[in-house]
Amino acid sequence: MPETKASLDAFRQGLRDHGYVEGRNILIEYRAADGNIERLPGLAAELARLKVDLIVAGATPAGRAARAATATIPIIVMAMGDPVGDGLVASLARPGGNLTGTTFLGPTLVPKHLALLTEALPRATRIAILWHPGAFADSTMRDMLKEAEAAARTLPSSRARCFLPNAQRVAGVSRRVPRYGVFNNREAVELGALMSYGTSLPELLRRTGTYIDKTLKGARPADLPVEQPTKFELVINLTAAKALGVTIPQSLLLRADQIIN
Repeated sequence: MPETKASLDAFRQGLRDHGYVEGRNILIEYRAADGNIERLPGLAAELARLKVDLIVAGATPAGRAARAATATIPIIVMAMGDPVGDGLVASLARPGGNLTGTTFLGPTLVPKHLALLTEALPRATRIAILWHPGAFADSTMRDMLKEAEAAARTLPSSRARCFLPNAQRVAGVSRRVPRYGVFNNREAVELGALMSYGTSLPELLRRTGTYIDKTLKGARPADLPVEQPTKFELVINLTAAKALGVTIPQSLLLRADQIIN
């Protein structure tokens, strides 16, 4: 899938930034669940049995599986949602244990997504929330829903947001039926969704190289703070808006970091 290739490219670039070239001075054992979260525990256990020097997990579900598989092998998780709420780390500043990594702060962006969607679609009165079961811990999902409900009460009418890891599938749905979504990552907008607001996912994956380098040189994940994004970008797809019959307000367009025509 296109987003998978882009993620791997960013990850490998992060390694090259620190002098690691696959097949030359670093060996990588790849395992992929192909979107089936139920396969992750078995794959993580397999990697643990190989006694690798460290495990790099893509996002929260893989991180949770890796943490359950080993308490000794260092684990670097790329783009976690809510590291503390999901029980992956003790705190962002002092992770503790054998796991650290980066976070895209997705769950905390719920109110912002609702506000953007309200501004773009002022007449919308019914908006669905979509998520992948198991993407976060149950407590995190409950907190996200509470935040959505609280944010909705401050808006003119009921509001929520779309959320699902498989951006291509959801973007395709939004093109075929009258649904409009605000996503965490720009990749969904590039695939045809209406809007996104969040940090750069490729940049987070590239930054993983820093953690790998430090860990291989002896640093403990327990002492490496979880990196939080400092820059967020708003991306709007005007082609998708036109196809959906939506006119994006000029006030929103002026604030966009990128407009896809």
